[in-house]
Formats: sequence, structure tokens, C-alpha cells
Amino acid sequence: MLQQEMAAVVRKDFGKGAMRQLRMAGNTPAVLYGEGREVVALQLETLPLVKQLLKIQRRNAVITLNIEGDSSRHVLIKELQTDPVRDTLIHADFYEIDLDKPRQFTVDLVVSGSAKGVDLGGILEVAATKVRVEGAPLDIPDTIDVDVTNLAIGDNFLASNLELPGNVKMLTSGDVVCVTIVAPSVA
Repeated sequence: MLQQEMAAVVRKDFGKGAMRQLRMAGNTPAVLYGEGREVVALQLETLPLVKQLLKIQRRNAVITLNIEGDSSRHVLIKELQTDPVRDTLIHADFYEIDLDKPRQFTVDLVVSGSAKGVDLGGILEVAATKVRVEGAPLDIPDTIDVDVTNLAIGDNFLASNLELPGNVKMLTSGDVVCVTIVAPSVA
């Protein structure tokens, strides 16, 4: 799983006017919460935050949030709010996690290799692009490889055939078809 570091400062001002001034000064308001934890209001510099968010866009990532005057905390991005007209970042919600506690994640599948069935005229169809897995956050792979090299026409690659790290458990049903090679239609 990807790991990023971000710097934050505890926010002391609240309200609509204070948030507007905060954004005009180049900062983004944020909130940090978690199970059994007190909610902490934060502010982060907008430009570095957006650059880091672009690096982890649509991927699973554990963020180490270094809070000024406090300890660092491991978090996941829970929600990002953007202005619908200007498409600028308005607010971020972070959820604190325990790195040793198993959690559920959705992981992208990446098809690799050239299938034998495609070389013989078959058509490769991707039926699933993601699977659900469970494990400690740092044990979760960024993507899972689907090697289709040995697939012939009529063969399927099932979720049960995916190779996972030993301490990660598949939650998606094993009989879910990820990739199939179908015979070309005769016109």
C-alpha cells in the first residue's frame, strides 16, 4: 500500500468567515477523527496537499499526518469536498487507523501478459477490475496482477487464482470471473 506524509496544524478558528479567510491564505480546513478518539480540527497547506492527493488519486494509501505540536498519526482519506464550479479543494476528512488491525480494502486488478487464446483469434474480456480483500493496511498490495499468458480460448481466470500476500484474505467470492477469453463471433 502507498504511504505518504503530510504536515498539518491544529486549527483554532471556526465558522464560515474564518474558513473563507483560511482558504484565501492558501490553506485547507480538515478534520481528523477515529474510533474512540476526540475530533481534531486541522488546517493543511493547499498546494502541497493537492500535489500529494494527485499522487495517490483513486489508490489505497496510508497517510502519516504530522501534526505540529502533536504526534504523527496514521490516517486514511475519508472524504474530500471540492467546489463544484471552480473544482478547488474545500475540505478534507481524515480517519485515524490502527496499522495492526485488519481492515477491508478494494484493490485494482492489473491484467498482464499476452494470452495464448488471443494469439489464436480469441477476444480477451475483463469481467472484474477490482476485488475486496482484508488485512493489515500496510500488508495490502497496491494492485493485484492477473497473468493471462496461459489462457486459451474458453478459459477463465477466477478470483481464487489471484496470488495474495500470506496475511491478506480474499473477501470477493473465489468463483468470480476476472478475465475470460471468448471465441470470436462468426458473422
